[in-house]
Amino acid sequence: MTEQYDRLLNQKEVAEWLGMSEAWLEQCRFRGIGIPYIKIGRACRYKKSEVQRWIDDHIVAAGI
Repeated sequence: MTEQYDRLLNQKEVAEWLGMSEAWLEQCRFRGIGIPYIKIGRACRYKKSEVQRWIDDHIVAAGI
């Protein structure tokens, strides 16, 4: 039986995926808002599934 784990993405990968700057991600972490992250030493990593969940939670449906 094998378990599949989320890939951990670095700040640059997440910023490129979202089309935002790395500084934006840093500000979100500083303010305690934004995408949940994992701190490993001095490095911050993001679970791919958490990034996708954050994106899904920020979808704004157009009014009819």
